[in-house]
Amino acid sequence: LAGRRTRLLKGLPATSTVEENAAAGVSVYTFNVTASPLPSEGVAILPTIVNSNPLTEAFAIEAIGDLEYRVVTTGNPVLDYETMPRSFDLQIFVEDTAGRTDLNMLTVHVIDKNERPVFRGNMAIQTVTIYVLEGTPPEFIYQVDAADPENAELKTNSVLSSFQYSLLPASVPFLVLESGAIFSIKEFDYEKDPHWYFLNITITDPNGLNSTKTVNINIINVNDERPYFTTKQRIYRIPEELSPGTVVANITAEDPDNEDSPSRLFYSIQSSGRYFSINPLTGVLQVAGRIDRDALSLRLHPNISLVVQVEDSPSGGHASEMEITIIIDDINDNPPECNPSTFRKETKENMAAGTFLLGLRNYCKDIDVDPSNNRFNFTGLSGFGSNNFALESTGSGRLVMIESIDLENPANLGVEVYSLTVRVQDTAFPNYSNMIYIYIRIKPVNEFFPVFSNLSYEFNVPEITKVGSSIGRVNARDKDWPPSVITYSIVAGGGTRDYTNIFWISPTEGDVKILARLDYETTQKHILTVQASDQEKTTTASVTINVLEVNDEEPVCSPNFYSFQIPVSLAIGTNINGFRIECRDRDSDPRSLRYFINEGNVNNHFTFSPSAGSNTSRLILASRFDYESGLDTDWIYRLRVYITDDNLLSARDKIMRLIKTGTVTLSIRVIPDPTTVIATTPGFTVVMKRENLYSESAWYVPFVITLGSVLLLSLLGYLGFLLATWARTRCPPAGKADGAPLINAPEKKKPKKEVLVTMTKLNTVFDGEARDPVTGKMYEFNTRSGARRWK
Repeated sequence: LAGRRTRLLKGLPATSTVEENAAAGVSVYTFNVTASPLPSEGVAILPTIVNSNPLTEAFAIEAIGDLEYRVVTTGNPVLDYETMPRSFDLQIFVEDTAGRTDLNMLTVHVIDKNERPVFRGNMAIQTVTIYVLEGTPPEFIYQVDAADPENAELKTNSVLSSFQYSLLPASVPFLVLESGAIFSIKEFDYEKDPHWYFLNITITDPNGLNSTKTVNINIINVNDERPYFTTKQRIYRIPEELSPGTVVANITAEDPDNEDSPSRLFYSIQSSGRYFSINPLTGVLQVAGRIDRDALSLRLHPNISLVVQVEDSPSGGHASEMEITIIIDDINDNPPECNPSTFRKETKENMAAGTFLLGLRNYCKDIDVDPSNNRFNFTGLSGFGSNNFALESTGSGRLVMIESIDLENPANLGVEVYSLTVRVQDTAFPNYSNMIYIYIRIKPVNEFFPVFSNLSYEFNVPEITKVGSSIGRVNARDKDWPPSVITYSIVAGGGTRDYTNIFWISPTEGDVKILARLDYETTQKHILTVQASDQEKTTTASVTINVLEVNDEEPVCSPNFYSFQIPVSLAIGTNINGFRIECRDRDSDPRSLRYFINEGNVNNHFTFSPSAGSNTSRLILASRFDYESGLDTDWIYRLRVYITDDNLLSARDKIMRLIKTGTVTLSIRVIPDPTTVIATTPGFTVVMKRENLYSESAWYVPFVITLGSVLLLSLLGYLGFLLATWARTRCPPAGKADGAPLINAPEKKKPKKEVLVTMTKLNTVFDGEARDPVTGKMYEFNTRSGARRWK
């Protein structure tokens, strides 16, 4: 550049001045650019500040003509004599189209200027708002901080105005000192004084320049006043039984501290809140629970007093109280009630008309307090049989009979209980009512005697009828309604020699049954007196029981068991050992007996004669024994003889009629004939042994046998002792008789005897029966030995 440098900037270098705080675009210096006169030449690079000392962007170059330019302030930054450099060296460069350049210096001096005072601190950047609590005593409230850029002394004064008031030029409650201190000069009352003050603070320097700022003073309300009730009404009247939530009153209050805004108050009930509640924010008093005027507490004290409190803070604020009274009015809200509501009465039949039965008013009441609401009547008697009863009057509630009731009357037959209903109803609207249920039982009177269906009864009973069987029935009725319970009993007759009464009658059914076996052979007819009773009245009837004969007795023979021996050579037709049986049948003719051997008669050696038509018969040998040819092999015969009572019956009757059979058991031993008698021929001795078998139930048999055996052994022992004593006194010692020596003679050998033992078992035959008088059980017995066994 230095080699090609040409003086193109006309008027430079130069020195110029500019005042501080100059606004943007203020001209600082004007210069020209010299260019070639050739039209083809001009400025290629406009004049430009290429450097400054110190560096700054506070200046710029702008064109004001074709080749005329000026240096101006940019306002960024604003020049300040007190805080910035006071001189700037600006290097200005230019180049034409021919390539020629020029660089020159412009020196700019900043000139000091008297500036307005400025506020510092918060007031410099914003409007200051100062809050002052009401009730605060006069005091310092704020310090204004201001300065003069030239450090000149400042004067401070104040111009005041009110947000709400225009104070011209009245005294104001603030004071600004020359030091900039702001004081309040009174104690503010929010409820009486303005709530806002606007103070214009003006600061003036010695040259008269000033600045003004506004300070806002806000008076803060303090909770220093009690709220007060604006509701004037103190007594309210409401009916009982209002629904929960029903509004009773709207309690209102005001707080002087909140005159310019909605009050923020809180309501509460200080006394018992059982029936009412209050909205804590709105003060609306509502029904909270059931209000029953008829309850005991309200019945005695129908006026409810409430203490309502209002507070200006949920806690720790100011409060006021007010007492209100709520009068509860009774309404007809309860029906009359009866306790009990169901009655059960009893009266006898045939009671006279007009008989008093029940006084309903004694059991009913209406709990409503107001007399006009608790009156009631009895109406609407209805129900089954209500035509037999009546209410004397609607108010009395007395129930009476209007006609006698006879249960035996067909119109009333079967009716014992009458079901009635009576309505008990309020006389006041809305006429609440309840139902009373009455059950009247007509107690029957026992007017009639029982009557048997027959004057007498006759029953035919076979003698073989089983014990416990029903043989007939008697029946009696009673005209009383309801039918009386008839009980039957035997009051006379029906006894025998062994039993007091062999008949029994069902107490409830009248069935006659037998308790013991009937015996035609003993008693053919029984006459009973049967009584029917309805617990109060009795009647009797005769019952004749005819015992019908039936062949129920077996032939009983004696002996019914026998054992004996016969020689093998016994002649045909011989009555064996003269044996004869005698039989007896209590209900059959002796001619009806028939004898035959059913078992054991091998080769038919034995028979009975006569075989029928008699109660006695003999045992006869019918044929000879033949052991030699081998025809007979048995030496012992056990015969079972049957004796039946059907001899006089035809073949048809034997099929239709009952036949009884007795039995006899015989044991016969056949003895062979002896051969030639030789001294050495062995003989035999027949020993017969009988064994009597008895029933285990005959407990006394072994007892008697044992006792007899002990006595017999004692007797034999005593006799043996006497015999031994006598022998010692009468007989000499052995070996000394006649003084003869003892000679051992050969002993003569006696023939050996064969002993034949016959075992015979005697089966006890129980040919009789009877009833044990203690237990009533039947037992059988043997008429000869007395042996017994339960049947």
